Amino acid sequence: MSNRNLGVMERKATIFNIQKYNMYDGPGVRTLIFFQGCPLRCKWCANPEGMIRKHRVMFKSNLCIDCGACETVCPVGIHTISNETLKHEVNTSIDCIGCGKCVDACLKSAISIVGETKTISELVEIIEEDRAFYEVSGGGVTLGGGEVLMQPEAAASLLMACKQEGINTAIETCGYAKLEAVLKVAEFTDLFLFDIKHINSDTHFKLTGVRNEQILENLKELLIRKYNVKIRMPLLKGVNDSKDDIENTMRFLTPFKEYKNFKGIDLLPYHKMGVNKYNQLGMEYPINGDPSLTNEDLDRIENWIKDYDLQVKVIRH
Repeated sequence: MSNRNLGVMERKATIFNIQKYNMYDGPGVRTLIFFQGCPLRCKWCANPEGMIRKHRVMFKSNLCIDCGACETVCPVGIHTISNETLKHEVNTSIDCIGCGKCVDACLKSAISIVGETKTISELVEIIEEDRAFYEVSGGGVTLGGGEVLMQPEAAASLLMACKQEGINTAIETCGYAKLEAVLKVAEFTDLFLFDIKHINSDTHFKLTGVRNEQILENLKELLIRKYNVKIRMPLLKGVNDSKDDIENTMRFLTPFKEYKNFKGIDLLPYHKMGVNKYNQLGMEYPINGDPSLTNEDLDRIENWIKDYDLQVKVIRH
């Protein structure tokens, strides 16, 4: 990496995961960087550990042998052995300082800490490790979360550094941010993976905790300004999969379908991969029942969208 980047590289990002060899979040083989912190509280969130921008303790009670080793070393008293049950308890009201002493002390790997701060240069070095895969597959780096736009300065710095190194860039975003933050990262972003969770603002508020007017305005601005955008639609049965929901969304998108920078729609069916994380964080999972869609449901929705002559693909993990 050239010396001219060194000033930029000192900026830091708060992240909670790095996933290599990702095939779902942008073209080709990608490295996915998960930025921590999110302004939404989607009921189906698969990454609850990324909601809050601070260290989080994740505890797998099924592995714990209640030995108390973590209680002995924790400097802030998060871990205790109950006097009544003699079982390990995690006090989630106490902020973790991220020292990792409990992780080191645990005999059964029942504890992990999420949330860490890395410099931009450290992240670029990790991303660079798989350059050969990017070049062969047309891949690159994708910044996700959480919500990457909660750290726009760090995100822009990382994206700029990647562009300077010739690495393709993408971000996946809920779009809930000031337009200034969106445009700050847009300059260095080859592709936006932009969520539309529900087209109706009142329903969007019930599902996510925020209204969607700013989100849709940001989406329009990106398309009008000729930035590459692919729409992503998370789908839950009985929540946002009705014909009215889909058609209202398509009517919003139809004016942009001839734009060369409008790259189509990805459908993201609900999955349960994040459910166990809630237990590990001491959180209650917000969804009752199973809102999974069948293949027939997905085929039907796909056909509704094709009726509007829009490019659509179902992303199946």
